[in-house]
Amino acid sequence: MQQNVQEAAEFVRARGFDGGFDAAFVLGTGLGTLVDEVEDAVSLAYADIPHFPRSGVSGHAGRLVAGRLEGKRVLLFQGRAHYYETGDAGAMRIPVAFVKELGIPVLVATNAAGSVRASIRPGGLVAISDHLNLSGANPLLRDHTEGRFVSLTDAYDPALREVLQRAAKTSGIDLPEGVYAWLSGPSFETPAEIRMVQVLGGDLVGMSTVPEVILARYHGLRVAAISVVTNLAAGIEGASPSHQETKDTAAEASEKFKRLIRSFVAEL
Repeated sequence: MQQNVQEAAEFVRARGFDGGFDAAFVLGTGLGTLVDEVEDAVSLAYADIPHFPRSGVSGHAGRLVAGRLEGKRVLLFQGRAHYYETGDAGAMRIPVAFVKELGIPVLVATNAAGSVRASIRPGGLVAISDHLNLSGANPLLRDHTEGRFVSLTDAYDPALREVLQRAAKTSGIDLPEGVYAWLSGPSFETPAEIRMVQVLGGDLVGMSTVPEVILARYHGLRVAAISVVTNLAAGIEGASPSHQETKDTAAEASEKFKRLIRSFVAEL
């Protein structure tokens, strides 16, 4: 795999993605418009980059973008590949290792998520403090190195969460913290599954992010993660989620999301 990662890195470096980066961002459903904020941007389609995964989900453009944001050099993954698309929990294995190969110290994962707490309303932002892996999958399966036994204590870097909270305060944004539960998708969860997540201590539910966090910690990257709450989860106040609702609400919340990210990058 390392040769594939190096080939991908050499390919993008030769096309304007050279130089140091301060942070990388994986942009979830409906959040890809952050790339419009980037100055001196260069971009490539995932399909053009050797060994990169393809994303076939609407709301995920499938492009790699580099440029400057708040005076810092950033790399943006405009969309991701999901476990439910590929059957491989390590679908983002190459992109995350690629972040490490480029020497980027921080990876920020973002997603659209459902709320399993009526007090966390659609349109809000939540900083992820921990996760529940309820998918039955792990991106490090079939890895035979000692590194597979990675610790996930403080996987969501406490110091980066403090930076997020400062950024939220500067931006006038309420940013509670919560536990994100990963289920495989692509079908939405049942009301009974949502009740299970509540009992287990989850606050949010979604179909991504956790594999990337595990891979990032495997590679020694510092991680932060943010959910845009796009809906109440199944059965809460009669909710019956849809992908269209997810995309629409994420788009509505995107300006607040971009304001938070700009403040976060400025604080790094």
